[in-house]
Amino acid sequence: MGVDCLCVSALLRTSLRCHANLESPQDIEVYIVNTNFTLRWNYSEDGTPVVFSAQYCCSEDCQSSEMEWKKLAGCQNVTGTRCDFSSAITEYDIEYYVRLRAETREDKSPWSSYFEMIPSEMAEIGPPEIELQSTNGVIKIKLSPPEANQAQKMWIDDLSFKYNVVIWENSSNLRKQSIFPTDTIRDLAPETTYCLKVQAYRPLEKEGLFSPVHCIKTTRKGTEKDNLDGYLDFLAFIKNIPGDQSKKWLSVPGCENITNTKCNFTSIIPPSPGLYYLRVQAMSEYNRSCLSYEVKVDPLITNEIGPPDVKVDVSDVLLHIQISPPGGSENEALRNYGLSYRVLYWKNSSNNEEEAKMKVVKQRIATVSDLTPATFYCVKAQAFSETYNKSSPFSKEECILTPRDKMLPLIILATFLGALIAILVVAVLIIFVLYQAYNKIKYVFFPSCHPPSNIEDVGGQPFSSPYLLTEEPTENFCIIESIITEETKQTDFGEGQHPKPCSRDSGNYSYDDDDNSGSKASEGKEIV
Repeated sequence: MGVDCLCVSALLRTSLRCHANLESPQDIEVYIVNTNFTLRWNYSEDGTPVVFSAQYCCSEDCQSSEMEWKKLAGCQNVTGTRCDFSSAITEYDIEYYVRLRAETREDKSPWSSYFEMIPSEMAEIGPPEIELQSTNGVIKIKLSPPEANQAQKMWIDDLSFKYNVVIWENSSNLRKQSIFPTDTIRDLAPETTYCLKVQAYRPLEKEGLFSPVHCIKTTRKGTEKDNLDGYLDFLAFIKNIPGDQSKKWLSVPGCENITNTKCNFTSIIPPSPGLYYLRVQAMSEYNRSCLSYEVKVDPLITNEIGPPDVKVDVSDVLLHIQISPPGGSENEALRNYGLSYRVLYWKNSSNNEEEAKMKVVKQRIATVSDLTPATFYCVKAQAFSETYNKSSPFSKEECILTPRDKMLPLIILATFLGALIAILVVAVLIIFVLYQAYNKIKYVFFPSCHPPSNIEDVGGQPFSSPYLLTEEPTENFCIIESIITEETKQTDFGEGQHPKPCSRDSGNYSYDDDDNSGSKASEGKEIV
């Protein structure tokens, strides 16, 4: 039929897209600076409006026979010949495949051949940020590393960057030199405009892109100052490598352009042991000294061990001591020392340190037994390393009160109960004695039964207790009953003499004859 594709009539209500004249994009490449990803390509335009869309596939998803292609965010329906897909890539050390095709409203071209990339290997180092200040005939420069203000970074270690500056005057006399992140460019003509650009690079790896050109005019030189600014360079080696290591020197943050004679470089010491070399250079406003001799430092030998922290708790019979290593448990560098701990504890009632007892433990938990109840105990600890012959200062003292002895309340309770029982026994005895005394007194003075009425009043005297003597016995008596024999009658009593009866009411018996009372009473009579 003389055509490359067959377009079916609308009567069949079908439509086959013809792309005989729609070509695939050519010369596809990816350009990466830091974490900025740009896809670029070429396309032969013939006046037909087209758009471009891209797909990508991770190496993990491309191992199977059928690749799992995904839409590349930022590169969909693009009208130009480039697109930014930085937001689509988050892993920089794995391999990606990218492909592209052209599209019209009705047709789509075949997919291009895919482009292979590993971002970390392809990425270019972007330029640093620059701040310039002109003063006293010199230019002070301050650099921020590439990706300084980015959340995601291609290179995590900012300290690995070194910097080169190219400076010139009126496009002539180009001068290139290495500089530090904070540095001063000297030997410049006063009141002259200088232009410069700066490049960041990673030694023995790759060089970065130069920054845009910055121009600044120098000022007149002032009076030279005698104040010196010092900065510290840092060289880290796991072992001593012979030869020229000038490219290995790294500047130390916080130790640049300082006026003090000391600075802290803890932040750049990794936890793993190794040898490190330090050197210092001093500079004035116009001059700088030579670098000092290198000082070799082994942190495990040079460093001092700080004091640990101590927490104490107490149970019934044990004092529990918890020790935190110097710098906290997250300090990995201390693991190389193999620390042990000396624990001193003593009763707070004595201020004599010689009475303190010591306990050596390798763990960070110690216990002390044989505690005195209701007593303050104080504890402090010291970390030491036998391998490196080092010891730390003692920690702060921590004191705690031990609980009271549980037997003491039982003893008090038993004593109280014993005393109570003793009191009750004594009280019962006292009550019993009083009760018996009461009964005796009542029996004596208030008898419950009385004598018969015929003997209540004998001899005119009231009847009294047999236990009490009320009066002396009398010689008067009377005969209640008598048996007199005939002989007695004849012998004792004469004619006309008869015993006189006595009254029962009196209780005393006597003769009424006054004349014969004395003589007759002495005569023998039988009284029954």
